[in-house]
Amino acid sequence: MLASGRIPLALFLTSFSPGGTERQMIELLRRLDRRHFAVHLVCFHRTGEWRARAEELAESVTEFPVGSFRGPAAMRQAAAFARWCRTRNVAIVHTCDLYANIFGLPAAALAGVPVRIANRRELNPDKSAAQIAAQRLGYGFASRIVANSEAALCRLQREGVRAGRVSVIPNGIDLSEFRPEDSGIRNQDSGVTRDTLTADSGIPKPVRRVVTVARFRPEKGLETFIDAARLALAQVPDLEFALAGDGPLSADLESRVRAANLESRVRFLGLREDVAEVLRAHDVFVLPSRSEAFPNAVLEAMATALPIVATRVGGVPELIEHGRSGLLVAPGRAADLAAAIIDLVRRPSYARALGARARADAESRYSFGSMVRRFEQLYLAEAGTSRWLAARAARSSQPLAS
Repeated sequence: MLASGRIPLALFLTSFSPGGTERQMIELLRRLDRRHFAVHLVCFHRTGEWRARAEELAESVTEFPVGSFRGPAAMRQAAAFARWCRTRNVAIVHTCDLYANIFGLPAAALAGVPVRIANRRELNPDKSAAQIAAQRLGYGFASRIVANSEAALCRLQREGVRAGRVSVIPNGIDLSEFRPEDSGIRNQDSGVTRDTLTADSGIPKPVRRVVTVARFRPEKGLETFIDAARLALAQVPDLEFALAGDGPLSADLESRVRAANLESRVRFLGLREDVAEVLRAHDVFVLPSRSEAFPNAVLEAMATALPIVATRVGGVPELIEHGRSGLLVAPGRAADLAAAIIDLVRRPSYARALGARARADAESRYSFGSMVRRFEQLYLAEAGTSRWLAARAARSSQPLAS
């Protein structure tokens, strides 16, 4: 960094609506070393449930509202963002999602920002060919691209990005918040317990509880989760299934549950702020996704020491080793998903061993501290090789220091 002051850094997000990327970037914002970085937030939409949380942490939050990248309005906003970067002498722009990559990287280059870091945090299962092509063009303006998994790196290579331009920095997890039920540390104020989650359900106790946590979107494969619940309940009647989250498919999923007459056994918990407590109130975690890069939900279940059944897609096999730290099945196969769930509930000692090994992996590889250190090292390395920063240091008669 510059000995004469902190490095001005801009994190660019679409909005502050709850999501995996938003959670990871807000935690990065929270934990970056303020001795080295002055961190600003930039967004298209200053909206979302996590806006206040972000505003408390950033030096500033600035909105550049863009509804479409076509037309003169988008060009005016790009020019405004470039002026904003120049006015604040921004040294690093880090774009955090697809739309920020498309818009922010060329505008930052126009402004002369010396370090432009793109993020690849998904595999684009639901993106159009035009969006994918536009993001590929945006990458051309990046000095570095960060992928959050080897799977995302492979996808970038298939899109023509050289591996040498990419750094892999996996997602992180708060190991103090997401912890096993028997850790001896429990949030007494949350009110979430096994009993409160199943109050008035009419299900006799003891009952084994299976949960998934996701945005209700097509790529999450939640219809497979519901179909697997129906198949598993036919063999193990004392199961209860729960979906925590919300999204555009909420009504469709609720209709699917009603059509299968599963209302008493499949519950919708809504969007939760207390995900850690929800996980601790269940016995098995399931990720039925059709596509994932590096799912936060699996990391959270690992840290909670829950036995996991997940689909073998994207970066999931980088997190879960089949038969050692969880079970993996093919996507879209409800019968296989149900069989794996039944295997875990019928072999509790085996399930506990899988969960314990998953927790150990989370502790050794995926703490937020480790993730933030890697980003800081990347920022400082890129800034240290910047001619612009070197010239600024020379003008102030101050050397660059790492």
